[in-house]
Amino acid sequence: MNDLIPLVNKLQDVFNTIGSDQIDLPQIVVVGSQSSGKSSVLETIVQKDFLPRGNGIVTRRPLVLQLVNTHIGTLPTSETVGTDVPDRAEFLHLPHKQFFDFDDVRREIEAETARVAGQKKAISRTPIHLKIYSKNVLNLTLVDLPGVTKPTDIEKQTRNLILDYITKPNSVILAVSPANVDLANSDSLKLARQVDPEAKRTIGVLTKLDLMDAGTNSLDILTGRAYPLKLGFIGVVNRSQADIVANKPMADAFQSETDFFQGHPAYRAISHRCGTHFLSKTLNSILMSHIRDKLPDIKAKINSQIGQTQQELSSYGDPTFTGQAHRATIILQLLTKFATEFVAAIDGKSADISTKELCGGARIYYIFNNVFGTTLESINPCENLSAQDIGFAIRNSKGPRSSLFVPEIAFELLVKPQIKLLESPSLRCVELVYEELVKICHSCGGKELARFPRFHTKLIEVVSDLLRERLGPTSDYVESLISIQRSYINTNHPDFFGGGNSMLALEKEAQRKKKDASRSNRLHAVNTILGGGSNGEAHVLDDSSSEKTLVNSMGNLNIQHGSDRSQDRVREKSHPSSGNGHLNGPHSAPGSTHNGSAGNGTFFSDFFGAVPQSGHVTKPTPQENNHAHVNAYGTSKEMVMPKTVLDGEPLDYERRLGFLTQSKDYSQVNDRDDIEVQLIQSLIASYFSITRKSIQDLVPKAVMHLLVNFSREAVQNRLVATLYKEDLFGDLLQEDDNLCAERAKCKAMLDVFKNAFTIINEAM
Repeated sequence: MNDLIPLVNKLQDVFNTIGSDQIDLPQIVVVGSQSSGKSSVLETIVQKDFLPRGNGIVTRRPLVLQLVNTHIGTLPTSETVGTDVPDRAEFLHLPHKQFFDFDDVRREIEAETARVAGQKKAISRTPIHLKIYSKNVLNLTLVDLPGVTKPTDIEKQTRNLILDYITKPNSVILAVSPANVDLANSDSLKLARQVDPEAKRTIGVLTKLDLMDAGTNSLDILTGRAYPLKLGFIGVVNRSQADIVANKPMADAFQSETDFFQGHPAYRAISHRCGTHFLSKTLNSILMSHIRDKLPDIKAKINSQIGQTQQELSSYGDPTFTGQAHRATIILQLLTKFATEFVAAIDGKSADISTKELCGGARIYYIFNNVFGTTLESINPCENLSAQDIGFAIRNSKGPRSSLFVPEIAFELLVKPQIKLLESPSLRCVELVYEELVKICHSCGGKELARFPRFHTKLIEVVSDLLRERLGPTSDYVESLISIQRSYINTNHPDFFGGGNSMLALEKEAQRKKKDASRSNRLHAVNTILGGGSNGEAHVLDDSSSEKTLVNSMGNLNIQHGSDRSQDRVREKSHPSSGNGHLNGPHSAPGSTHNGSAGNGTFFSDFFGAVPQSGHVTKPTPQENNHAHVNAYGTSKEMVMPKTVLDGEPLDYERRLGFLTQSKDYSQVNDRDDIEVQLIQSLIASYFSITRKSIQDLVPKAVMHLLVNFSREAVQNRLVATLYKEDLFGDLLQEDDNLCAERAKCKAMLDVFKNAFTIINEAM
């Protein structure tokens, strides 16, 4: 039993050499609020003044304190064996220095705290390891933590630090509380209750019992009736501030404490279970029992850590390479592995297939069918080609002649630039596949090649050069596919919607539009007549009216109109002097006239325009003929023509040409021009669709053949031919410095675990 605490101290020393806390070793963690007497309790246990003192936060780093009884423990040097060795202290950060003056120990703690945590009131998690050898102490391992304080700037940091230590199940919590404060407000007991709700590994310490008000005592607490703990409460009386200033000896302080408990009426009966001596013995006994209970679990945990560390160390590979043949074997194995992973990633047979996103060959498929295909489908066959552009192309291709048919040269002139639109997305498809292959190349290698960064870089360079070499021929071939399509416009293609079919379709469409327009005019005429009924209501026909109603209405109107004309001839004979077209006789219908006046015309004058009477038409003069144009309905429209040489003005050819070219009338197309433009548009769309389908099929095939398949088949041969050279082996197998450091750290960790396992086996 006496060897258990030194055993844990040895384990702690072993693990401290690598700064590892992976193994939760049994230890006593001291928790208390600021000014609760926590530091005084530790100094009384050690029987030395060695802790920093002062106002505010003094303890700002955890202090791991190992107490070694020199009668039980092994002396540190052979020169001191058999001699009365004085009490001394050693710091882990100063392994070759011993402190015999404990005032120097205090100053070193202050300096080391300031070095890591700074001069201000900052908190650091890095512990200070201190070992004290003395014949007056019992073997203990204590951890002194910063006191719980109320300032909001560091309160959270302090609580988190304390919880990190007391949460470990192998830690025994030493909760220090002042007796002159209500126990319900004890910060140490509150924190202990959070991590140890059943109070199985918490021991309470009551300080300042001598400062309680007269007539009060803590007997109920010390006996476990007020606040039950499995390990109980122990009362202590520390030196007062005046005793510390007067440097009262520890022996006198112990005697004063004993006299207090034995002479106090309330504590006299339990005085044998109070005081610092009893606290030290209790902590020693609790810690040894705790170690005995946890030692099998610690041994199993260390054994498990040995296995995991060995596996991690093996993943870094063997750092020694025996002979040139061994290096050649490693080079060839890594070359083959890299090439195999590259091909497997393209074929979708990789062992590390992602389930979160597309990768490898699946992304190439996505480029072909989604990115490239969608881009081609989104291209407008007549993009950047207006109807006016097509009209000018048709007219320019006719030259000074007119033609009975649309010139084929205009179609070829217009369709070739449209086929050129397919070139840019096709070349972009090649680039996207190339970029994807480069990404696949960078993802190959794994952890085995990570230890040789130069080798890995060379592998990527060789494969990237191979891909870059294939990018040029593939792009040139794809570009030639577009040039081939533009070099010969095959109008005999079986899927091409030829000119004859286009003309038939356009002719049917034109006839349909003409029929609709004629029907609309007739309906408008009927609506006009029916709108003049006797009751003043309008009878309007729409497209849904029957043809029979329209015919009957037109027939009735013709009969009525014939009767009106016969009456007109009779009136003309009776009134030959009425040459102005007005009927002023008593037989004239009121309001009826034939001069086209608004609101007084007949059906034909309203529908077809004014109809001049025979013998009363005024012929226009020759000058009026030059400036007037009579339309189909008899209405005249003034037309302004530019003056020519015949008018006595010089002819400015450039100005006249600009007038004609920029004229609005010149840019407008007639019915024939409109049909020709529509015909060319339909032919361009038909031929462009044929070419687009061909390009959409040929480009992926060309990329797969010239770039993807060629690269996957040639990658291993290229790697071997470029890198499998003896003069390169030494440089290629140069290991990464960080990996070497990680391997050394892992090896040191393995040695520590093995050493700890040996120590436990020897002790058990």
